[in-house]
Amino acid sequence: MSLDSINTVAVLGAGTMGNGIAHVFARAGYSVILRDVDQSFLERALGTIGKNLDREIKKGKLPESEKPAVLSRIKTVIAMSAIAAADFAIEAVPEKLEIKRAVLSEADKILRPEVILASNTSSISMTTLAALTSRPDRFVGMHFMNPVPVMALVEVIRALQTSDTAFTLTMELTKKLGKTGVAVNDAPGFVSNRVLMPLINEAAYCVMEGVATPEAVDSVMRLGMNHPMGPLELADFIGLDVCVDILHVLEEGLGDPKYRACPLLKKYVAAGWLGRKSSRGFYTYS
Repeated sequence: MSLDSINTVAVLGAGTMGNGIAHVFARAGYSVILRDVDQSFLERALGTIGKNLDREIKKGKLPESEKPAVLSRIKTVIAMSAIAAADFAIEAVPEKLEIKRAVLSEADKILRPEVILASNTSSISMTTLAALTSRPDRFVGMHFMNPVPVMALVEVIRALQTSDTAFTLTMELTKKLGKTGVAVNDAPGFVSNRVLMPLINEAAYCVMEGVATPEAVDSVMRLGMNHPMGPLELADFIGLDVCVDILHVLEEGLGDPKYRACPLLKKYVAAGWLGRKSSRGFYTYS
């Protein structure tokens, strides 16, 4: 399979990451099959993509006349059988191994044997996920950053089984999307979350121990370390539940207690204070 033979891309999962991934593929001229288990999820995804396209138009990054064409390239489906037409597929379901196992196993049976199957997992072992399929040599990590339409980075992660051909093709595809692919080998949290999550966790400890308020912690990191967003504001953006899940994967995978999630993070998650998506985390959102 070559880059020129990829025309239709299946995106499995229409949540925050899935709709962003569908957006960038459609924007780059690909036909997209966006699949999820409920029509309401798909309608919400199309609404979000429409708003994000409007934002690009407002910033002068996309001609207004292009919006209908981009949206017309996205076909929403519930039946997994519809992904049989895909030349490349990427999974973007919630960060739970049991959910990923079910979706990848089902997709693997439907996709043509030569098709590369990618995962957007942010921390789960790519080697473990590859072994769940009948195409481990054509399985690769494609970890986009949130918000997908804005962020330039994609960690392209090689599972132990990934072939050079599949890896190189995924790097080329990433470039065609206008993104920068960075090669990373499979390890818990890869590079991005292995470095980021301890920062967020330590910031949460500063608040829990009364060292400073969330506003003060974030101000120190923005003004003193030139971070565009403070770690606690970023945690709210990512989702505190997602942060706790990733820290758990890091602690279990690396066997080091330094990755244990801060009790305050776990308490907020237990309270349903998940950040922006629940209107409350370290900050309150209207």
